[in-house]
Amino acid sequence: EVQLVESGGGLVQAGGSLRLSCAASGFTFDDYAIGWFRQAPGKEREGVSLISISDGSTKYVDSVKGRFTISADNAKNTVYLQMNSLKPEDTAVYYCAAVLGPPSLLRNKYDYWGQGTQVTVSS
Repeated sequence: EVQLVESGGGLVQAGGSLRLSCAASGFTFDDYAIGWFRQAPGKEREGVSLISISDGSTKYVDSVKGRFTISADNAKNTVYLQMNSLKPEDTAVYYCAAVLGPPSLLRNKYDYWGQGTQVTVSS
């Protein structure tokens, strides 16, 4: 059974940091790219960052460049999203997802999804 389990969300003040984790199981981790998405109330789910597990290449949406860092621990089948200098506009439910095809931040390309973790940034 494929599982993606997010953790690490919470409430933080603006300027603070959080590290999200995405633990994957039930598929060949190295064959996939893992993406982080977020969805704020009343807004569409948007791609934030991704990492290709096979070669470690990464991609970020412009709004988080320089503040967020994605990484992977292949031994633990886990992907992390380090979020620094958080802003109130980063408030959303954050999801991780896995895609077998070419890495993309388009949500309709992804095969598997986690249940999400809430991140709330207070001003």
